[in-house]
Amino acid sequence: MLNSSVLVLNRGYFPVHVTNARRAFCLLYSGLARAINGQYETFDYPSWSALAVAAGDPAIGVVGRSVRIPRVVVLVAYDRVPRRNVRFSRRNIFVRDRNTCQYCGKPFPSSELNLDHVVPRSQGGKTNWENIVCSCIPCNKRKGGNRPEETGMRLVSAPRTPRWSPEFAFSLRTPIHREWVPFLNVVDFTYWNLELRE
Repeated sequence: MLNSSVLVLNRGYFPVHVTNARRAFCLLYSGLARAINGQYETFDYPSWSALAVAAGDPAIGVVGRSVRIPRVVVLVAYDRVPRRNVRFSRRNIFVRDRNTCQYCGKPFPSSELNLDHVVPRSQGGKTNWENIVCSCIPCNKRKGGNRPEETGMRLVSAPRTPRWSPEFAFSLRTPIHREWVPFLNVVDFTYWNLELRE
């Protein structure tokens, strides 16, 4: 139980880290963090440890009683948000391209778009920010395995690495607990946020 995951928020309630319950209890006990319950109330260690543990709640045993494991803690004095590179993922490519086909310039729902290598992989094209764009299915079929200029097509805008700050990113092996959902923007997390590889 002491290795179970706990979401750590900064003082502005922005997710900054996932830690284990052991570290979360250390933060609580030392006064560096406060636990958050399902009603968004915050508790210091003495008040958290005094709460009753309901059947089924994850808890650890201490002398003479059990203490519920917090799923979310908020740091008392930490304001900063860790700086991260924008994850190269389907979701972020669609955000960068505004769900717009980069060949015909028309917006589409995500389900009607796919990702296209501007320089096809068969011609040495890389799978990276500068070579992947959103494309509607008709434009993708028209382009085929060619470069845009070979089929008389043009890009609406040159693909590049976005400069905006990414949302909180964490390992996909980390289980997402229901108590975390209000603090995360979780929509089809695995598919849209999985880092793409060569």
